[in-house]
Amino acid sequence: MPEHPLISLVDYGEIKHRPENNSINWVFDFYSISLKRDFSAKIKYGQQEYDFDEGIMFFISPGQVFSVETENNQAPKHSGWILLIHPDFLWNTPLAKSIKQFEYFDYSVNEALFLSEKEEAAIIEVMQNIRKEYRSNIDQFTQNIIISQLELLLNYAERFYHRQFITRKITNHKILDRLEDILREYFRSDNLKQKGLPSVQFIAEALGVSPNYLSVLLKVLTGQSTQQHIHDRLIEKAKEKLTTTDISVSAIAYELGFEHSQSFSKFFKSKTNLSPIEFRRSFN
Repeated sequence: MPEHPLISLVDYGEIKHRPENNSINWVFDFYSISLKRDFSAKIKYGQQEYDFDEGIMFFISPGQVFSVETENNQAPKHSGWILLIHPDFLWNTPLAKSIKQFEYFDYSVNEALFLSEKEEAAIIEVMQNIRKEYRSNIDQFTQNIIISQLELLLNYAERFYHRQFITRKITNHKILDRLEDILREYFRSDNLKQKGLPSVQFIAEALGVSPNYLSVLLKVLTGQSTQQHIHDRLIEKAKEKLTTTDISVSAIAYELGFEHSQSFSKFFKSKTNLSPIEFRRSFN
């Protein structure tokens, strides 16, 4: 039994695997913060799959589907910690609202956080402090002290994710290159006219990452969100048509997926401070 009804730190090494649980899906009704090492099973989170070969950390929010798959029904080897927090523990505290700002709770498992030894030690220390606090005599200060430790843990994770975005240059630059290829191909085809602008969800799925992960990655690396990247490519396409063709602004608007030329003109001016006609005249 947990020592606190709403928060608990579990040692992964003490979790016993039962063969009948090999392919069961769970839907968590609490926040889960996991730090794992030498995990021989496969984790499935939604439709994404990941092998835990290195020290790794990932986050699950309430209502998300989670499963563990082992090979040949063998008990998985694992070590590490899992911190479980029921949403009711956060009730009436600032963290109840601010925890939703930490977008990594919506990342997929294959976007988990890799930790250096120092980073892992810092995370484990905070987790142990939380356990030490809820194991002591609970009084009117307990919740606030644990909430403070949770905020520290989440802020550490935010820092480490930003570090990961910056340091994993090869992987991230491949994502940026593929993003440009996808947008270039989309704008080159008739998709704009037929389907309108590509959604962030569409781009993320094409890249094999979650929408939140992609947007935060781009923000860190380029200062722009996915939506801003899409809009920039649309403006480039609009400028190309305005300067290299004689077709009307309304026809250009239609080709770019706008139902009304007024909407296109308003969008174009918001991005360039010029109307499409003013921009075209500046090149003549």
